[in-house]
Amino acid sequence: MLTAEPEQDLRDKVVLVTGAAKRIGRAIALRLAREGARVVIHYHRSEAEARQTAAECGGAPVLQANLESVAEIDRLFAEAVRQCGRIDGLVNNAARFTRFDPLEITEADWDFIHSVNLKAVFFCCQAAARRMLATGGGRIVNVSSLGAMRPWAEHAHYCASKAGVAMLTRALAKAWAPRIAVNSVAPGVIPFDDIDERGRRMIAATPAGRGGTPDEVAAAVAYFLKSSSFVTGQLLAVDGGLSQR
Repeated sequence: MLTAEPEQDLRDKVVLVTGAAKRIGRAIALRLAREGARVVIHYHRSEAEARQTAAECGGAPVLQANLESVAEIDRLFAEAVRQCGRIDGLVNNAARFTRFDPLEITEADWDFIHSVNLKAVFFCCQAAARRMLATGGGRIVNVSSLGAMRPWAEHAHYCASKAGVAMLTRALAKAWAPRIAVNSVAPGVIPFDDIDERGRRMIAATPAGRGGTPDEVAAAVAYFLKSSSFVTGQLLAVDGGLSQR
C-alpha cells in the first residue's frame, strides 16, 4: 500500500530567493526565515535594502548578481553553495514591469522584460536543479502573475513573459519529477505606495473586495516549498478571485 509523502520541514533548508531586497521578495524571505529556512538573499542594485532584509532574516547571506547574464547566474549559485553547502529550494521572484502601447514596443523594451522575467527564470531553475539533483532533490517556486492568465493591452510583452513562466513551470515539473517539484504562484494586485489608478480599478473589481498582501503571496510560496513532490506543475493564483472575472 502506498503511503503519503510527508510535508517538508523548512527548518535548516537552504532557499535562495531572487529579488529579495524589497516588496514581495522581502516578504517571502522573511516568511521563510520565520519558518526556520536558511534564506539566501539575492539582489541586483538594492544593496541597502537587501542587507536590511538579510539582517531581519537572522544574518542571511547577501549575494549580488545581474540576472540578465547567465554567467552571473552561475556565479550566484556557485557562491550560494560555497557559503551554505547546498541548495534545497529556489524562489524565482525577481522581475521587471513596464507599460507600453504594443505598437511602440521596441526590441530593447522586449529584451528588458524577457531577459529577467523569462530567460533568467529558466537559467536560475537550471542552475538550481543541477545542484539539487546532486544532493537528492528540492523545490522550485516561480512567481508568475495574473498577467499570465489575463491579457493586459498595454503590457503585452510582460504578459507574454509571465505566461512563459507558467508554461516553463509545467515543462520543468515534468522534466525533473519526482526529485524536484516545480510550481508557480501568480499574484493579483498587491498594492504598494506606488499603486496607480489602474491598480485601484483592479482592486475595485476583485471579488475579495481588496488588494492582497505580500504575506499572502509568501504563504503560498511557503506552501509549495513544504508540499510533497506529488504537488508539481501547478499555478496558484493569489488574487482574491480576480482571475475569475
